[in-house]
Amino acid sequence: MPISTKIKASLTRTSWIRKMFEEGGRLKQLYGDENVFDFSIGNPNLDPPESFHQTIKHLIDNHQSGQHGYMPNVGYIDVRQSVAEYLSTEQGITLSPDDLIMTCGAAGALNVIFKAILDPGDQVICPSPYFVEYGFYVDNHGGTLKTVPSTPDFYMDIDAIGKAIEPNTKAILINSPNNPTGQVYSRGHIEMLAHVLEQKSKANGRSIYLISDEPYRKISYDNIKIPGILSCYENSIVCTSYSKDLSIPGERIGHLAVHPKASDKSDLMQALAMANRILGFVNAPALMQRVVARMQGKQIDSGLYQSKRDLLCSGLKKAGYMFTVPKGAFYLFPKSPIPDDVAFVGELQKENILAVPGSGFGCPGHFRISYCVSDDTIVRSMPGFERVMKKLL
Repeated sequence: MPISTKIKASLTRTSWIRKMFEEGGRLKQLYGDENVFDFSIGNPNLDPPESFHQTIKHLIDNHQSGQHGYMPNVGYIDVRQSVAEYLSTEQGITLSPDDLIMTCGAAGALNVIFKAILDPGDQVICPSPYFVEYGFYVDNHGGTLKTVPSTPDFYMDIDAIGKAIEPNTKAILINSPNNPTGQVYSRGHIEMLAHVLEQKSKANGRSIYLISDEPYRKISYDNIKIPGILSCYENSIVCTSYSKDLSIPGERIGHLAVHPKASDKSDLMQALAMANRILGFVNAPALMQRVVARMQGKQIDSGLYQSKRDLLCSGLKKAGYMFTVPKGAFYLFPKSPIPDDVAFVGELQKENILAVPGSGFGCPGHFRISYCVSDDTIVRSMPGFERVMKKLL
């Protein structure tokens, strides 16, 4: 066999998101872009802030010798200082550059974390529904992802998570605002989870990490406040990217931050730095590090996504769909009108509407809509959503 048996098996479980995205390309060739309503992938449709372009131009026009060379694997010290100052305010805890590592996006950060902390057979627990790539990231480094169903309105089931923790549990992985549901965990939820982890860590005789994946942190609605994970639990690690809040997913830039009082902090930071190198990232992109250092606190207008959310929710509600209104990110996760969510998504596809079945996120019976699209796409897709609903009821 020309490829590994493990990858061969993984190809059969590959992301539904990418499958639908690729199908969208095929349909657009047949019917034209304007006649295909692609809600499959979370690719921001807003342009980066103008200050982003101005910052790049300034850095290019004022280049210095050696600025594209190798650097410490953790990133430039001045960049980490800038990020640490902003993150200290955001997280409600004082951070230094030594608590941070610049990474190739949040996905890069998660792989670095799992490479650094997992031994073969270690378990990572994650509420479901969840971003499907998590399973691959954990498996990449010898671990096993164990999912725990969330409540019907997509909050963490703290009791269920506590019962799922075993002696080989190394970390809990959460994502808020959540992909695919748009749910936001309150500070109360995080503090309850932290209490459980403190108790279980003592019982197991080793620390359980709380890892928070936060690429949508700055995209929240209705004045909802996103709590600082680091201020709730000492053995916590936060990772994020600038892909969504600056609309630059192709630039692959992000960071991870470790609580200053995390257990075995020195060893952990050394392990994370080494993992960043030996996984082949080496370091985060030099130019983008310099850019984001100057962009702290700046972002796209998330109110534009809130308007899209409201437009979509209004239309789908009138058509008879049932859903929990998202509090953040740019995803809606309605119930499928029929139990077979894959078959339902197939019916939408006949209307040139591309959505992702909930089975792809570990939650059958739902489907995900990514509404980082034009308002025109949302409005013009509604008749198709209505026809499918009437057809299946």
